[in-house]
Amino acid sequence: MSSDVLKPRDAAEVEQAVRWAVAGGKALEVAGHGTKRAIGRAAQWDATLDLSGLSGVTLYEPAELVLSAKAGTPLAEIEALTAANRQELAFEPMDYGPLLGTAAGSATLGGVLAANLCGPRRIKAGAARDHFLGVNAVSGRGETFKSGGRVVKNVTGYDLCKLLAGSWGTLAVMTELTIKVLPRAETEETVLVFGLDDAAAGRAMAAALGSFADVSGAAHLPASVARRIAEVAGANHAATAFRIEGVAPSVVHRKAVLEKLLAPLGKLGGLGETASRALWRAICDVAPFAADGPSGERYVWRVSTAPLRGAEIGRALAEKAGAEILYDWAGGLVWAAVPQTDDAAASLVRATVAAAGGHATLIRAPAAVRAAVAVFEPQAPALAALTKRVREGFDPRGVLNPARMWAGV
Repeated sequence: MSSDVLKPRDAAEVEQAVRWAVAGGKALEVAGHGTKRAIGRAAQWDATLDLSGLSGVTLYEPAELVLSAKAGTPLAEIEALTAANRQELAFEPMDYGPLLGTAAGSATLGGVLAANLCGPRRIKAGAARDHFLGVNAVSGRGETFKSGGRVVKNVTGYDLCKLLAGSWGTLAVMTELTIKVLPRAETEETVLVFGLDDAAAGRAMAAALGSFADVSGAAHLPASVARRIAEVAGANHAATAFRIEGVAPSVVHRKAVLEKLLAPLGKLGGLGETASRALWRAICDVAPFAADGPSGERYVWRVSTAPLRGAEIGRALAEKAGAEILYDWAGGLVWAAVPQTDDAAASLVRATVAAAGGHATLIRAPAAVRAAVAVFEPQAPALAALTKRVREGFDPRGVLNPARMWAGV
């Protein structure tokens, strides 16, 4: 954490703040509303660069499916604006607030892109970086630059938007961003299969993704998790959920295709539009593991792997670490709530993930734990060397969020 707060009012003041830090050998924490402050290594900074003053949509052309906004613009404001025009952010960014014990709906556009967030629709629409068209930013050298533009095919040379997405503010301070928006589906429904074990659910999700049903969400909720989500709690069984979105006639047709495919596997159920949206919001935000819920004392890991290996990882973590599991992305995203995380537990998680293939991030844990164990997936030597060279190219003096992702970087 840091003691001083710098709150620039525009991009020019951001550049001044970074130059001040460079000249004085200071380290800056880069933050919007701080909803993801508790993710990453626990580190010390000399000052916080608070971007919440850089707020407001600067361009929105619904017909062109493009929107530009300052980095500190609340995501809720952008979602309300696009919804009024029957559009949306197709990458469906999750809200880390409830999981980390902060207010829901407080994320900013800059934070969402810096963390490359996405939700259940990732399997169909991609992550935030796939919708990131352009950026204005200030490097750790105190130099303002821009990349990309306002159309999809706008890249010549290096695509810096892709590089900055997921860099967690360690390369540059983004001041204004341009993203692609898409039409919002007219309606949606969810097909449920009850009582599947994790492995059977993985096979069912793989079959659904390979079918003509064109699902935009596939998740598996073991019984203990399903009981804490109102829309499926009544069944008192594990629930495997499949979302279908689009115009109403198409949804009806594809739902029938999916139900015919899944009927031999177990008891089916369904949710209409309102309940379906509520269910997928809960899955997106990992509501059963939220900080104010029954699992608030447990540490939460986020594991990305090949979808058909998800059940293997989940089963191993449940048996060896006492973890509770939630599967998203057809099994490719495994959320694990673990009773405790120390060096031994972290090593167990990483060894389990490495054996199946994938990477793990410690999302929720006390600062003391995050200071003692690797939070982000440790990098192989060659990749770590490349990461260090890229970091030095943008921020040679380590001014921006130093050591947030990896020690010494």
